[in-house]
This record gives sequence, C-alpha cells and structure tokens, in this order.
Amino acid sequence: MSRHTHPDAHPDDPHYVSRSGWLRAAVLGANDGIVSVASLLAGVAASGAGTGEVLVAGLAGLSAGALSMAAGEYVSVSSQSDIERADIRRETQALDENPHVELEELSGIYEARGLSPETAMLVARELTEHDALGAHIRDELGLSDVHSANPMQAAITSAATFTLAGAVPVAGAVLSQGQHTILIVWITTLLALAVLGAVGARAGGAPIGRAVLRVLFWGSFAMTVTAAIGWLFGTTIG
Repeated sequence: MSRHTHPDAHPDDPHYVSRSGWLRAAVLGANDGIVSVASLLAGVAASGAGTGEVLVAGLAGLSAGALSMAAGEYVSVSSQSDIERADIRRETQALDENPHVELEELSGIYEARGLSPETAMLVARELTEHDALGAHIRDELGLSDVHSANPMQAAITSAATFTLAGAVPVAGAVLSQGQHTILIVWITTLLALAVLGAVGARAGGAPIGRAVLRVLFWGSFAMTVTAAIGWLFGTTIG
C-alpha cells in the first residue's frame, strides 16, 4: 500500500481518532472479559454450586473467552484487511488502464466537497503527479494509516485485556471464600466496569459519566439474567 507519513501539526496533542484501532479492541476485550466472566460466575453460584465449581467455571470461562476473543478479532479484522487490499488492487489496475477516467473521478470528489471545477481538477492533477494511488486510497476509498485494519494488533489487544479484566471477578470469587459470592462478584464487577468506562472515555475524549453509566447498565443486566437462569435451573435440578 502506497502511503506517505505526514508530520503532525500538533504532536503534543494528537487526535483521539489515532487511538481508535487499539482502543476499540482494548475496550471490547476488557468489557467482554469483565461481563462474561462475572455473569458466568454469578450464574454458576446462583445454581447452588460449591466454591470449587464456581472457581473452575470462572477460570475456564477466562481462558476460553480470551482465546475466543483473539481468534474472533483476528478473523474479523483479517476479513476487513482483505477487503481493503482487494479494493487497492482494483484501484491500481484502474489507474494503469484508465488514468484519465480516474483523474476525472478524483476531480469530481474534490468538486463535491466544495471546490470549484477548475480548482478541483488542479488539485487532482497535482496529487496524481505526486502519488496517484495514495490520493485514490485516501480520498476515494477513505483509507488511512489510522483506520487501516491490523489483525494481529486487534487479536493481541483483545486477548490481553480480556484476561486482565476478566481476572477481576474471578479474584472477587476467590476472596469471597464461598460466602456471599454473588454479592462480592457483583460489587467487584461494577467497580471494574466503572473504572473501565472512565478510562475508555478519557482515552477517547468522550464524556465520562455517560460511558460509565452505559457499561454499568449492561453489565448489571447481563449478571442479573445469568444469575436468574442459574437460580432457576439450580432450583429445578435440585
């Protein structure tokens, strides 16, 4: 892929969008780790299982979830990367076969953005002479280094954050020593979710309060549903 690195106009204050690639995977992995493992613990504990069974379920969920997140992120982001590369190959071929058509297309893009036809064509010609493929990748396909798919980065980030975050409710279950397991897991989970929401919002420049409320609501909902299912099946089987 032909791309040029441009100097940042304000390197001491980078745009938040430059973090979108790893931040999305990190927040997704951490949130999924906390919610899924905590919900699993709550469901198993509510069924009447002993402390040993609860911890085994938590550790199994932690390892399986981390591997699943890594595989899922790698496959999905790889698919996105394949699409990007296919579009770039098509654009390269089009530039080789119909350079004048591609020039008109690029000029039309700039004209649609508000430039006069003359200025749009001038800009299109100069950018084409400088880096035709790079101009089409950026302005026609909408791709950039910031948004480019990175499968390995997404997989490693998601797996790592899932494991670290998912260990929090497991630690809560260990500390409970079989007493009030659901309550302690619930409290530690909500605290972890609140911290995650605040950190994620701050890293992305978003309102902290709304982000915290969002993760607390969905985390509580998930744990409530799984605990109810565990209690229902535990009562029925018992």
